[in-house]
Amino acid sequence: MTVKQLSLPALADACARLGVPAVGLWREPVAEYGLDAVAKLVRDAGLTVTSLCRGGFLTALDPADRARALDDNRAAVDEAATLGTDTLVLVSGGLPGGSRDLAAARERIADALTVLGPYAGERGVRLAIEPLHPMFASDRCVVSTLDQALDLAERFPAPQVGVVVDTYHVWWDDRAPAAVARAGAAGRIHSFQLADWVTPLPAGVLTGRGQLGDGSIDMREWRERMEAAGWTGFVEVELFNDGLWARDGGEALGETVRRFVSEVF
Repeated sequence: MTVKQLSLPALADACARLGVPAVGLWREPVAEYGLDAVAKLVRDAGLTVTSLCRGGFLTALDPADRARALDDNRAAVDEAATLGTDTLVLVSGGLPGGSRDLAAARERIADALTVLGPYAGERGVRLAIEPLHPMFASDRCVVSTLDQALDLAERFPAPQVGVVVDTYHVWWDDRAPAAVARAGAAGRIHSFQLADWVTPLPAGVLTGRGQLGDGSIDMREWRERMEAAGWTGFVEVELFNDGLWARDGGEALGETVRRFVSEVF
């Protein structure tokens, strides 16, 4: 999504040119290009698919809506397996219309995971609960902290359900460092993502993730924290940024690679 203006073949070419060995994919462009075609494309390019985004939205009250969400998440698990990634990112969903009950919404996520966790595990896919910044709790994700995500994940085997550590969403939380250690000790860190926090917040909050080094987050500190917790996997950079999207995709990706080197290491 950092360079969503690139077609998937152009993305694969740009990654090869810049020495990027892996890519996190989103379901919408994968569906547009064709699931089997994307699986072949990344395989032929020698790219590792780090994760597929996204499943989730599991908080509905209506039984028919809940059944549709479960079906969609099972489909997402199958897509992840076809693409060769072991990680499906879950954005859990916000409060359903007319409800103010956060605790009940979180419990419905747990109910859904009792179905989806074993389904994913049988297919070699891990479900990664991503906590989102509290400003998204009402409409996108009632899971706002790493501790809340872990409280849900720990009801299930670690190979089935873990968490995403995304700096953009958790950097503000003084309990997050301890939660990272907790997740690492239990083998529940399934994805690590970077984006910076810039102020003033742009009008489009969803598309205001800052380029690495442009904002308030110490990326190097977070990398060191994750390594101390045992993380040895890939690090994703996920920038929803209108300015980046308006630029040439290859140029934007090149800048992102340079910033990754300078700001993270």
